[in-house]
Amino acid sequence: MAQLELIMPKMGESIMEATILRWTKNVGDRVEADETILEIATDKVDSEVPSPTAGVLTEIFFKENDVVPVGKAIAIIATEGEAAASPAVGGAAAPASANGHSAHPTTNGVTPSAPQPVGVEVATSLAQDAPAISGRFYSPLVKNIAKAENISTTELERIPGSGQAGRVTKQDILAYVENRSLVGSSQLAVSSPATAPAQSSVTSQQAPVTKPAVSVSGNVEIVEMDRMRKLIADHMVMSKHTSPHVTSFVEVDVTNLFNWRERNKSVFEKKYGEKITFTPIFVEAVAKAISDYPMVNVSVDGNRIIVKKDINIGMATALPSGNLIVPVIKNANTLNLVGLTKAVNDLAGRARQGKLKPEEIQDGTFTLTNVGTFGNVMGTPIINQPQVAIMAVGAIRKKPAVVETEYGDLIAIRQMMFLSMSYDHRVVDGSLGGSFIRRVGDYLEQFDGKREV
Repeated sequence: MAQLELIMPKMGESIMEATILRWTKNVGDRVEADETILEIATDKVDSEVPSPTAGVLTEIFFKENDVVPVGKAIAIIATEGEAAASPAVGGAAAPASANGHSAHPTTNGVTPSAPQPVGVEVATSLAQDAPAISGRFYSPLVKNIAKAENISTTELERIPGSGQAGRVTKQDILAYVENRSLVGSSQLAVSSPATAPAQSSVTSQQAPVTKPAVSVSGNVEIVEMDRMRKLIADHMVMSKHTSPHVTSFVEVDVTNLFNWRERNKSVFEKKYGEKITFTPIFVEAVAKAISDYPMVNVSVDGNRIIVKKDINIGMATALPSGNLIVPVIKNANTLNLVGLTKAVNDLAGRARQGKLKPEEIQDGTFTLTNVGTFGNVMGTPIINQPQVAIMAVGAIRKKPAVVETEYGDLIAIRQMMFLSMSYDHRVVDGSLGGSFIRRVGDYLEQFDGKREV
């Protein structure tokens, strides 16, 4: 007879915590092996957590909407024959506190943290002006933001945290950075909205931080952001704080590939059972260009450039809710057009159905977004951190253009589109960024109109 701790699973290399969305089982319920016990969410994706064994759910340590660190016990499952909760394997099961949190032992008032995973895309150190003195846990994301914003260890220690045991959350540090840029880091130690007034360190000499007033009177409707929209908003603000964005544009004549698809889309579908869109053709061109310019396929870790050998291209996909998610085509450079088409259709379809797996939205090295889907001719996309570049493809439109022929220059009606690419000017300068986007355009213009299906 044994009891098994159900552990908050590790959902990805840079994921350190997850939010419990819903318990599908209650205390006392029987569960089968691989049966879903709860649903969780990270800043990447929602997922279900299955039971590792058959038994009875005897204890639940956290309630819905609690944020739980990876590696922490969240429930106890008793195997056949266990009538009640007893000490779990490896130690006594911690009882739930009044607010639903596990009352695990603490050291100096600080809850022991789960081990931090090591990954090339996450900065795991802070500016080294002083050692941490509080024993406080900082997630890799918080450390990454602190390093990018040149927030010292001492300064980070002064930021009030709204997380469990006073932990600094992403929202806390982003709020601090926003106010720090207005008031000045030497004057500021901002309390997060969730922090008690007694924790505020703002002195009477500091200039008040004011934000534009928003009128809520009259004919208005107040709509609360859903969880995914909040995460997207935080990620976009963090990206702008992290990377100095520069955007380059090129106009591309895609007449050959446009006509090829029009002639062959029915044949392609009959032969392979897949509808071919323009997206796999764009992904193919981007993958080729990355092979030519590998320094676009990098991440930044402090003063180090992490060059990625794999070419994993994310494609921004609109969801029915209006939010976006970015599934990733792994090793896109190793797939032919048929393989890319199958991958694009599969990932896009399951993204809209909410059936993506956590690993299918991780480890992207470059992102492609199609603003032409909405009739836009161009856009200035925000970099999907920790990548250093993102490309937008605009709508394909008929336009008069100058065409060089053996008889001289002629004006003809051509299928034209704009490509735009935002890139991190810390490591991608205008020469590299401009050359890369031009190379993508060249591959699209040189598409073989007689290509075999």
